[in-house]
Order: sequence, then C-alpha cells, then structure tokens
Amino acid sequence: MADHPNVSAEIVARLSSICLGLPEAHEERAWVGTRWMIGKKNFAHVLTIAAAWPPAYVQAAGTQGPATLLTFRLPLPRADAPRFKRAPFFRPVWFPNIVGMILDGATDWDEVADLLTESYCVLAPKKLAALVDRSTD
Repeated sequence: MADHPNVSAEIVARLSSICLGLPEAHEERAWVGTRWMIGKKNFAHVLTIAAAWPPAYVQAAGTQGPATLLTFRLPLPRADAPRFKRAPFFRPVWFPNIVGMILDGATDWDEVADLLTESYCVLAPKKLAALVDRSTD
C-alpha cells in the first residue's frame, strides 16, 4: 500500500482533547486517519485527503486535496440544515446523519467541540449521554 499523509499531530491532539473528555470515549487508528469511539460506534473521524485519495472522501468533500477532513454525526433534522450543505461542511452519502467538515486555518474550534459533543450524544447510550454537560454559557 502506498504511503499517504497523516493528519497533523496538532489537529489530532486538539480533537483528542475534545473527544477523550467525553465519558468512556476512546481513540483508535482507523483504516485511514484516527477515529474516536463510544463502544463500537464511531462518533468522530479525522483524515487527510491528498493526491485524490481516499476516493470516497474525495467524492464526498469535492476536493482532491490536500485537505484535512472531520466527519461526525448529528440528529437527522439538524444534519439536513442548509448550513451543513455548504463549505466548510459537506454531506457524505454513507449514513443519513453523517456530516463532514474541512478543517483549516479558519476552523472555529469551539464549534468543532460543540459538534463532536453532539455527535457523541447521538451515538452514546442514553446513560452516558446524560452525563455530558451540554449547557451553553
């Protein structure tokens, strides 16, 4: 298999600090990139597109790279909102409630934290999701 670029350590660290602060979440290497799981459910996945690889993500994001992508889940009505159909967001086709986001210098990391927390709560067992403080100050 050809070597493909990894997501920068800084981005993985930022995402890890968000995701691993959620109850019983864990991190693992994915077939490409890194993902964060609750049980066996993937609530966040980050990867790099480069030289038109991986093709499924190239098609979903509409870019041949280089680009760093994050995917997560939202409740279906929210995922269908118009804002998630335009840059920096995109909608992969493999799950109805999956949303993707291109991470770059303009990324709002507070928004990323909110989206990943919501993604976790969509997939986590109710007893774990109930432990998450989702109040906004």
